[in-house]
Amino acid sequence: MQASPNKMSAWILAARPRTLPAAAAPVMVGIGLAVRDLQFDAINAAAAFFIAMLLQIGANFANDLFDHERGTDTPDRLGPARATAQGWLTPGEMRVGVGVVFGLAALLGLVLYLDKGWPVLAIGLAAILAALAYTGGPFPYGYYALGDLFVFIFFGAAAVAGTYFVQAGEVTLTALLASIPIGLLIVNILVVNNLRDIETDRAANKRTLAVLLGRKAMQAEYLLCLVGAYLLPLLMALSGLLSFWILLTWITLPQGWALYRLLQKSEGPLLNIVLAYTAQLALIYAALFAGGSLFR
Repeated sequence: MQASPNKMSAWILAARPRTLPAAAAPVMVGIGLAVRDLQFDAINAAAAFFIAMLLQIGANFANDLFDHERGTDTPDRLGPARATAQGWLTPGEMRVGVGVVFGLAALLGLVLYLDKGWPVLAIGLAAILAALAYTGGPFPYGYYALGDLFVFIFFGAAAVAGTYFVQAGEVTLTALLASIPIGLLIVNILVVNNLRDIETDRAANKRTLAVLLGRKAMQAEYLLCLVGAYLLPLLMALSGLLSFWILLTWITLPQGWALYRLLQKSEGPLLNIVLAYTAQLALIYAALFAGGSLFR
């Protein structure tokens, strides 16, 4: 067990700040598209951003708690230390943390609900339930090889199109298509995470896709997600939905290829490096996508 940090440090570590790019990236794209369409709403955009941050932190707290309770976070785990498993925070404290963070997200969501109506309520409730059900509840879908699908849905369509909707009051085909590459790149964060944890997850009977299909299949999934992420902007440019400035995203293609090659050669703790740079790739790509979408 690692030396105990103070309470504030323990909460910060449990929030897992390095995962927050996954929450920021789709919001950036949704805001960029809204600016392009002259639909930018600063208050609603800011609310969407902070809600995304809170949902990610709440999901991290919930996973910290529920994985500990299910016995998944053993001393053999290769990822960052978990606060509950390490004894830095008690399960009761973590439950309070989960409630507070999701409560704050709900309060901010109320602002958007009052402005844009029931679709915001539906998306918000679904996102909170999905965050809790990833490792908690009677059917923790992260334990049944459904994590990749739900990450794609909620970090792709729900986040990008949802951010666009709370500003424009509608969802366009462009916003829906733009959600695909972002969702794919964030799925790759989970791919690396599950590859790193494949042995401890197998021992804990956590049946991720990595456990069920093995390393080669996960490496192939990572590559396919990259191909999709770089192909979609080209197709959108060729179709006239966006200008060819959207191919600014291709600046990150060498980084994506280098990460795939590194993934093929990495095991164990080295995958933490691939994980961090995969999250960085998603954020830089999103910034370039948002910037490129502004040009007509």
